[in-house]
Amino acid sequence: QAQDPSRFPQAQKEEETLKNFRKLWAFTGPGFLMSIAYLDPGNIESDLQSGAIAGFKLLWVLLVATIIGLLLQRLAARLGVVTGMHLAEVCNRHYPTVPRIILWLMVELAIIGSDMQEVIGCAIAFNLLSVGRIPLWAGVLITIFDTFVFLFLDKYGLRKLEAFFGFLITIMALSFGYEYVRVAPDQVEVLKGMFVPYCSGCGAAQLEQAVGIVGAVIMPHNIYLHSALVKSRDINRGNKKEVKEANKYYFIESSIALFISFLINVFVVAVFAEAFYGKTNMEVGQKCNESGSPHSDLFPANNQTLEVDIYKGGVVLGCFFGPAALYIWAVGILAAGQSSTMTGTYSGQFVMEGFLNLRWSRFARVLLTRSIAILPTLLVAVFEDVQHLTGMNDFLNVLQSMQLPFALIPILTFTSLTSLMNDFANGLMWKISGGLLILGVCAINIYFVVVYVFALNNTILYVFSAILSFAYLSFILYLMWHCLIALGVSCLDFRGSVRYPPAVLVDEQPDKNDFAGKPHTR
Repeated sequence: QAQDPSRFPQAQKEEETLKNFRKLWAFTGPGFLMSIAYLDPGNIESDLQSGAIAGFKLLWVLLVATIIGLLLQRLAARLGVVTGMHLAEVCNRHYPTVPRIILWLMVELAIIGSDMQEVIGCAIAFNLLSVGRIPLWAGVLITIFDTFVFLFLDKYGLRKLEAFFGFLITIMALSFGYEYVRVAPDQVEVLKGMFVPYCSGCGAAQLEQAVGIVGAVIMPHNIYLHSALVKSRDINRGNKKEVKEANKYYFIESSIALFISFLINVFVVAVFAEAFYGKTNMEVGQKCNESGSPHSDLFPANNQTLEVDIYKGGVVLGCFFGPAALYIWAVGILAAGQSSTMTGTYSGQFVMEGFLNLRWSRFARVLLTRSIAILPTLLVAVFEDVQHLTGMNDFLNVLQSMQLPFALIPILTFTSLTSLMNDFANGLMWKISGGLLILGVCAINIYFVVVYVFALNNTILYVFSAILSFAYLSFILYLMWHCLIALGVSCLDFRGSVRYPPAVLVDEQPDKNDFAGKPHTR
């Protein structure tokens, strides 16, 4: 006769644990898709430059940036879970027409910039894997077709697609993990760099790199993406307990996913910190000559400090640690580019549908975004060399940084509205800390932009930048005005001109043709 498990505390505890794991597994997926944006080629390049320029000293910045990213992703997930609407849909409901269109254009710019970085990463990976037989321009063209191939996976169901992304993350972990084991960094230095928030002997270059890490890690379109991905699970939003449980499991899943992405980023930073920090071009060039590398001409015969990018990174790994290190590096870059391309595609679709109420097929959406991203990238690949192609990443990182306020300010605004979030609105501590956090991140990224513009050393560009900056800051002030009113500074609401309609309860019924499901108002 079966025994009642409630009579046995240990059995009951094990059963409860198993039940919790099953629930966590049911909610697992959106966080890992979101975490891919923390592993795109732009992030990988920022990581390796951090290691080569500052050694292990900026690992703590990477840790802090990842934690900040987690807190912001928490807000995005809560918005989607509680309201049944993603951030673009909420913006569409609450902002007037002109600001809404401007906001949409800014987010689209961020998505296109991110897509260009993915194209660059994939093209470089194909070039490295083929030992130069696939020229960069051909690699760029290949990325047009491979994305459409991956879109077919969407037809096989959401869980299979999530599993595929998990497979790509595993490839990145194994690839960059191999490099980490092969180089064998000093573990004490790794831990010291990670948990001691100090950078002895650092100058302007290291400061700029620290700012670049924050800009590369926190991606604006990822906030929009995550708020939409969490809608893929069926949640009874009329049941407060169920909503609270969904928020909890999504936060746990996001924490695990970002922890894994953080480890992969640490692998890259530590590899280049251990092997190439303080190295000169001459040292690297001599080593490449000795190893018979065909890429030794990349490094001029001078004593300037080595400057690396995702292309040179693979080359120097091959020179110092053998061809296997180069090819495995290229495989990791290819996985990063492919996975990030797909998440960018979904971000673009959600943003377009949310802001414009315009539903396009993913095929049409990919065709539009990829065409815009391909053209300038292809021109550089055809008429310039790989240094110019990878150099575009600096500009694209600046572009991403400039768009960041257009995700962070709205997400804080709407998650602070009681009329929208009900009992799940941000409390006073979250409002204050979230406001300070977003203010700090925006200030850091604006500094990054200013440094980049002044480095251009061109008067015409200065004037053009000043005009753009005025319009840019004016729009940010407008968004901040709305945000402060949502945070409770009601004295700024002159004549009661800002009105937020009450929340509409939206229930999600996942649709096989729609990644986030079709909303049904009830």
